[in-house]
Amino acid sequence: MSERRLAGIFPPIPTPFDAATGDFAPAPLQQNIRRLLDEHVHGIVVSGTTGEAPLLDADEQRRVVAAASEATVERGWLIVGTGGESTRQTITLTKAAAAEGADAVLVRAPSYFSAATTPASLAAHFRAVADASPVPVIIYNIPKYTHLALDPALLQQLAGHERIVGVKDSSGDLKSLAAYRAAVPQWSVLAGSASLLYAGLELGCQGGVIGVACYAPKLCVQLMAEFAKGDRAAAGRIQERITPLDKEIVGKLGPAGVKAAMDAVGLYGGPPRPPLAPLSPADRERVGALVRD
Repeated sequence: MSERRLAGIFPPIPTPFDAATGDFAPAPLQQNIRRLLDEHVHGIVVSGTTGEAPLLDADEQRRVVAAASEATVERGWLIVGTGGESTRQTITLTKAAAAEGADAVLVRAPSYFSAATTPASLAAHFRAVADASPVPVIIYNIPKYTHLALDPALLQQLAGHERIVGVKDSSGDLKSLAAYRAAVPQWSVLAGSASLLYAGLELGCQGGVIGVACYAPKLCVQLMAEFAKGDRAAAGRIQERITPLDKEIVGKLGPAGVKAAMDAVGLYGGPPRPPLAPLSPADRERVGALVRD
């Protein structure tokens, strides 16, 4: 996969847990992946934010990647979130993901000591991870959770690294996405917010890693296809349908909302892992109504 340009729609799928035991459930993960690939998404992201990555232990993450690798083989990119709190831990997770079949890794900034992080220490962190990674690296900007917004200048500093191929921007801010696109013309730039998919394509972005694609993959793929063939009006109409699915479910309800939406369309969402709470019955009903529309 790494020889191909990183482009398209990549659902960042949840990690399914058994409702009785709370253990990782590999069979539903593989079923979800195969069904999403049947809808022509271009790859899958596991162990990202929607995958509740910070709540998985290292062995679970390894098993998630192994199960996902079996289901995606030869059908699309398998991208694995391997961001950790130390450079050492991130490298360990990255090497383990590559050994289990990851085509690329998605690396967020460490967050616990974000207040003590400097641009120089952050650049050194990403460089060390990329140096050690057996597979291509995608930088991941998610300031909502890391409390660190990655500066476009940081991306420019890293742009010469042969192993770093792209960036995912989950700031939800169009100005940030535009600044990233301008900063690293040689990289793939992926929108991390489905609300900005159309706008991102207009900026020259290559697609998106977007939660909406976990439960409305056809719409997301269709938007890209209409845009690619030059039908901006059709793409814009699809964006109008996608935006509320993003803002109301992914934006407001997080991983538990995405899981409920997957349940509502006949995929396996299941329970989130504590301390994340399941949705209230009223929210679950609202999610069901949104995806039915």
